[in-house]
Amino acid sequence: MPDAKPKPIETAKMMKRIMADHFREADAASREAGKKLAWCTSVGPAELLHAMGFTVYFPENHAAMLGATRTATDHIPKANAIGYSPDICSYLTADVGAHLAGKTPLQDAYGLTGIPKPHVLVYNTNQCRDVKDWFAFYARKWNVPLVGVESFRGVGDVTKEHVDSIAGQLRAMVPELERIAGRKLDLDRFREVVKESRETSRLWRETLETAAHKPSPLTFFDGTIHMGPAVVLRGLPVANEYYRALLQELRGRIDGKVAAVDGERHRLYWDGMPVWGRLREMAVQFLGLKTCVVASTYCSSWIFDALDPAEPFESMARAYTELFIVRDDQYKERYIRRMCEQFSADGIIWHDAKTCPNNSNNRYGMPERLSQALGRPFVAFNGDLNDLRCYSDEQVKTQFEAFVEQLAGG
Repeated sequence: MPDAKPKPIETAKMMKRIMADHFREADAASREAGKKLAWCTSVGPAELLHAMGFTVYFPENHAAMLGATRTATDHIPKANAIGYSPDICSYLTADVGAHLAGKTPLQDAYGLTGIPKPHVLVYNTNQCRDVKDWFAFYARKWNVPLVGVESFRGVGDVTKEHVDSIAGQLRAMVPELERIAGRKLDLDRFREVVKESRETSRLWRETLETAAHKPSPLTFFDGTIHMGPAVVLRGLPVANEYYRALLQELRGRIDGKVAAVDGERHRLYWDGMPVWGRLREMAVQFLGLKTCVVASTYCSSWIFDALDPAEPFESMARAYTELFIVRDDQYKERYIRRMCEQFSADGIIWHDAKTCPNNSNNRYGMPERLSQALGRPFVAFNGDLNDLRCYSDEQVKTQFEAFVEQLAGG
């Protein structure tokens, strides 16, 4: 099926509009008197920032755009040249390198002349230490305050001690944020934002869970695009409006028996980061193989069931410590096993991302253990989220073809 194309999701037109509004609002907040812009890591305390009146910008989203536009690899060497290792997060090196080059995909997409300059940078190391170092680059360059949360790693059960520690760190940053914002934290407003964010989480979960239907109405590759509002707009009503519309379209697909992959024969689970610069090529290949990648660890990382407006600090602390990436291998194995069963996955794809060890779970025997426990095969491929020098088109294409042949009994 050489001419196969992913089926367009009509609600994407709405997403393009609200994402454009998001970036333009961030740009305006960085320049206009009386407005304040906060940079935030993608699983950072966005709810607290929105409640305090900040417009919130997420550099990881910008870095993914650099990957998707295939410009990241051009910019990474510029960050390497000032001392950032080619082995660290290619989100970091692509974003810093693009800044050094004075380039941004926001210019062509939305007419912005550059990335919006923040009044404060706020991180959470629940993803990795790299996000703190990434934000620290800009804090030094622009002499902007840097505040954040130092998270736990390798967490088994999330305990009261974990929650109390993170909640305490969240509370401790409030006075500095109040100083920068020029206003006090309104707890009622905070609870309202957490309520909206919990609703975003619920709707995003329901969106992804439509893929449990056979045939699936969407793919992992669709999910990587439509997760945008769940990342950058959670806590705001517009995100919930979007996911209600998207759910309506996907449920319509289910009712009309419209498959994302016509003639779906195989269903796969994806663990690890996307390869942003090759999403379309992979989607087209799997269409031709009549194989649907139905679920992923990555897209589900923005489901926060623990959020509770009655306890905004504690519930945020719990939600952002329950995150898959900070958990121990025993938890991760149980989680992936549940996901494979829920979505009826016939096998697992493991992406070993060169510059993202924290999101590469295939390095310590987990694929073999899960394959034995589930009785399902797997394929692991080498690549990267942004640095396409770490990725071989022909090798990965051949690996995927061979894996699907294996599933078919060939």
